[in-house]
Amino acid sequence: MRKLLVILTMASLSSTFALQPGDSVPDTRVPSTSGESASLHDYTGQWVVLYFYPRAFTPGCTAQSCSLRDEFGEIQDRGAVILGVSLDSPARQQSFKQEHHLPFDLLSDEDKELARAFDSLMVGGLMAARKTFIINPAGQVAHRFDRPSTADHATEVIRELDRLLAAAES
Repeated sequence: MRKLLVILTMASLSSTFALQPGDSVPDTRVPSTSGESASLHDYTGQWVVLYFYPRAFTPGCTAQSCSLRDEFGEIQDRGAVILGVSLDSPARQQSFKQEHHLPFDLLSDEDKELARAFDSLMVGGLMAARKTFIINPAGQVAHRFDRPSTADHATEVIRELDRLLAAAES
């Protein structure tokens, strides 16, 4: 019983520090499939869909990435860029991007700095947790998906972007 209490206490502490809507995003620089390093601050002035996934080439991660790929134009029409993040190496990210014809950049977070900042680590820090964050043009978290769909994630993102854009206009 005591072990369970310690685990629950640690879980509640970690969620206390997770980025929430309204929080500014960190200026962490990581390698990108663009060939250069990238920081979320590079995208200030744009909406960003930042999705973390456990591992390139796994079925769920492939489905999620391809869902976003298939609706890339719809998301882009809303003024948003998509960035995928996992702990995979830059070479593995590049292969994943090429094999699945992903029209957006993937970020390699081997040092786990970005995933840690977004409270997106699991399995003792061995993999990124599947989470998505929509970041507004001011560089703040506007929405977070703690359990995004893999097969239909693009629909979730488009629906939320539409809601956020409508709220920003009013």
